Amino acid sequence: MTNNLLLGRAAVAAGAIVAAVVEFALLHSAAGVDLAVRSANSTRQITVAAVIVAAAVAALAGWALIAVLERTNRSRVWWTSIAGAVLLLSLVVGPPSGVGGGAKATLALLHLSVGVILILGLPRSRPEGANR
Repeated sequence: MTNNLLLGRAAVAAGAIVAAVVEFALLHSAAGVDLAVRSANSTRQITVAAVIVAAAVAALAGWALIAVLERTNRSRVWWTSIAGAVLLLSLVVGPPSGVGGGAKATLALLHLSVGVILILGLPRSRPEGANR
């Protein structure tokens, strides 16, 4: 893996994390959205640390997946299909657990923005002319 590829993918991962943190700050702190989720019979607050960890895990998992898929000739098709399916699944599972409309909307926005940045950005960070 070349340094340019590593730097490009690291920049995409960092961008997804930064976007999530900025959205969290704007919606939670500035707009006053109470970001809480309900699981089983407990409710917990979502913190900026949880947002950072979730976005970082998604970025690293996506990076690992695309690295494996690049060994095939149709890596772009497989990447888009698998990553899109994971994003849709995260939207079905994550946002509905939010407590209140604001939390659900914020969670959906966080999932969408991180997912779209990774889906569009990770494959594009490959050098021109590389296998797509």
